[in-house]
Amino acid sequence: IVIFAKVFIAIGLLVYLIFTVDIDEILNAIQNANLYFITAAALLSIINIYLQFYKWKITAKVILQENHNSKIWLSLFYGFSAGIFTPARIGEYFGRALVFKNHSILRVTLATLVDKIFLLIIVAFLGAISSIIFLHNYYHVTNYLTAGLFIILFVMFYFILLLMFNDKFWDNILFTKMRNSIKLHWLFEKIKIFRKLDKKYATKMFVISGLFYICFLLQYAFLVAAFSNHDQFINYFWAGNLMMFAKTIIPPVSLGELGIREGASVFFITQFGESASVGFNASIFLFFINVLIPSLIGLALLLKKSND
Repeated sequence: IVIFAKVFIAIGLLVYLIFTVDIDEILNAIQNANLYFITAAALLSIINIYLQFYKWKITAKVILQENHNSKIWLSLFYGFSAGIFTPARIGEYFGRALVFKNHSILRVTLATLVDKIFLLIIVAFLGAISSIIFLHNYYHVTNYLTAGLFIILFVMFYFILLLMFNDKFWDNILFTKMRNSIKLHWLFEKIKIFRKLDKKYATKMFVISGLFYICFLLQYAFLVAAFSNHDQFINYFWAGNLMMFAKTIIPPVSLGELGIREGASVFFITQFGESASVGFNASIFLFFINVLIPSLIGLALLLKKSND
């Protein structure tokens, strides 16, 4: 029932967007698209997937003590397949566990969560910066409010860095009270995972996650350029960053987050002077390249293993 509900929501959102945008504009944009930029975006998906593999390999080695490339590749693609049908791609956490039979699902799920949290922090931080600038420039938010939002954002990010890289910070009076409090002890136990992270590992993961995010934004920028036949790449990077931030904070209620991503892409790209069809096409092609195709590969590998 849940899967059918998600499919229904996804189809409903896409149909709404297609009729809202203009089917003729969509088809016309595809017909006149720059194939070189589309090819570049597709080729970048190879780097995109490799960076995800490399991130997962480092995490699997540190947390699961697993270092077999074949297992890690299979785990990653199984995760792609399982994630596409579940909210917030939560199925990916269980899909990755199928390969590691000598580890509990809970342990692999925890490793997957740690693997993803660095990208989440980067998306949240850069997306928040882009959003504040966007609000200031397009909605004429006052300088005082903009400055206040920036101060809050940087304080929060600095606090997260302290959690990850400063052991002494955990001995302050706030955490001591949280640890000893009956009501707040559960929260302390949840965030304690940051204290146990290896500092070299955390640094590597931030760097690789940053490269992965740049690769993703490049793909989006190339696709927008392909369908618009323009080359305002800075604006496309900005719109892609805003789209990812919106997709992250909006509850994922549809299959593969379809509709949410496209709606955010249409909204933001039109703010930068491009047509709605450009935003829709760029986003849906991004879904095909980065989500659907890897998921189908993962499904084929899973079915092959089942037959064996």
